[in-house]
Amino acid sequence: MRCAFKEWAIVVDALGRGGQILILRKGGISEGRGGFTIEHSRFLLFPTLFHQQRESVIESAQTRYDEIAPAFPPADILRLEFAAEVVFAGRLESPEQAQALRGQHIWRDEVIAERFDWGREKAIFALAVRVFRLGRAVELPMLPAYGGCKSWIELDRRVPMEGAVPVLDPVTFDQRLAALRRALAGTMQSKRGDLTG
Repeated sequence: MRCAFKEWAIVVDALGRGGQILILRKGGISEGRGGFTIEHSRFLLFPTLFHQQRESVIESAQTRYDEIAPAFPPADILRLEFAAEVVFAGRLESPEQAQALRGQHIWRDEVIAERFDWGREKAIFALAVRVFRLGRAVELPMLPAYGGCKSWIELDRRVPMEGAVPVLDPVTFDQRLAALRRALAGTMQSKRGDLTG
C-alpha cells in the first residue's frame, strides 16, 4: 500500500489504541477548490506534528500526548504503524451534528466549531474507520513532497500489509460503529456511495 492519510499524531495514537474509530476532516489549504474528498477507502495513517495539536484535544488526550511525545521520531523520519479502512462516511452540516459525537473522539468542541467556520463550505466530513496495526512499524525518509497542508499522500514506496491485525475485535468495533450511527441518526447524509478504493 502506498496511499496515506495525514492526521495529527495524537489522533493516530487514539485510533491505533482503539480509543476512537472516528476521523473528522475539513480539508487542508492545499486540497484545491473542490475541498476534501475521500480518495481512498483503505490507506495508511500518516502521523503529523503540524499545528497546535496538544492544545486542541481534551485534557486526557493532552496527558497522553505528553506521554508519547518523547518517543516521536526525528523530523526527517516518517514512522508508519497503522492502516485504516473506511466503513462509513458522511457530511456534517452543522456544529450541532458534531456535538452528537462528543465522547467518541478527542477533539475539543471549539476546535470542531473552528473547522466548521473555516473556508466557504460550513461543513466537515466524518469517517468511521476500522484500524489495523501493521505487522511491523515502517520508517521512511520524510520527503519534501510529503509536506504541506493536504490530506492525501502518495508514498515513494510500497508498505507491506502482510501481518496487519485489527486493533479492535469485531464485537467491540461493531458496538462502537452502532453507537456512532445512533448518535448521527437523522442528522447527516450518508456518503458511502462516494467511497473509492
